[in-house]
Amino acid sequence: MTVKVLITDEVDEAGVDMLRSAGFDVRYSPGMGKDELLGVIEQYHVLIVRSRTKVTKDVIERGRNLVVIGRSGVGLDNIDVEAARTRGIEVVNSPEALTNSTAELALGLMLAAARKIAYTHQQLSSGKWAKEESMGYELYGKTLGIIGFGRIGRRLAELASCMGMSILAYDVVKPPEDALRKVGAKLVSLEELFAGSDFISIHVTLTPQTKGMIGEPLLRRAKRNAIIVNTSRGEVFDTQSLVKALESGWIAGAALDVYDKEPPEPGSKLLMLPNVVHTPHIGAQTYEAQRKSITMLAEKIISIIKSKGLS
Repeated sequence: MTVKVLITDEVDEAGVDMLRSAGFDVRYSPGMGKDELLGVIEQYHVLIVRSRTKVTKDVIERGRNLVVIGRSGVGLDNIDVEAARTRGIEVVNSPEALTNSTAELALGLMLAAARKIAYTHQQLSSGKWAKEESMGYELYGKTLGIIGFGRIGRRLAELASCMGMSILAYDVVKPPEDALRKVGAKLVSLEELFAGSDFISIHVTLTPQTKGMIGEPLLRRAKRNAIIVNTSRGEVFDTQSLVKALESGWIAGAALDVYDKEPPEPGSKLLMLPNVVHTPHIGAQTYEAQRKSITMLAEKIISIIKSKGLS
């Protein structure tokens, strides 16, 4: 049997080549819409997506021959995992590939917000020499609170500790002692982290428990000079409370790569605030991360197909 693979989002060609070299019949159709996907999915054994394609229950039910659904990258919130597993379809992703790129972006956003890089760039581009308005903060000697001390959180801790930052960590699952010890991190409650951090970086997956977890009660606990960075999922914030915190001076600023609605509505208040740095969900947007993401996923899919005796 020839294994047929459908890829509906843009991925690095190295992964496509790997799958073809394994003998799979690969259709690479980035940008495919849902109607077309529903019309063709029955033909395929493997479906590979990134974050754009929504693999809903009706897609899964039409995919009568599906064996594996692969998500190139981190997170599975665009896939109905329960519907897939009910039908015996394996769901895999490659979150480990994005660790360094996302951690480096978080660090870059911290620097951009602390030193008002985006604001002063914009001012200078419009002909204004805004030197007097450009006072900022150094990272050295400050405390970084990391919410979610998994792969990305730990990598960010390594980078930040090299810059002379102290680390506070929070996670619902207690991290290994050696991971904390390696960067001198102190495990604290969420409330303690907000009260004690100069910078806060969020690295959690979106679950019913994390959705809206950061709202007014926590934001009011933060230092007035605190800067909050989010490269995880926009829905972990109560966005109205975040806007209120930024406008009211409960915190000094924020740097956001993710939003509760993507892309955000043009002219939304959050986009207009001068103390916020914005990027369009680019945590994984490096050449290195994209190549690793799809090649690691391809390796997993090839292994699964072989283990099932289908190739």
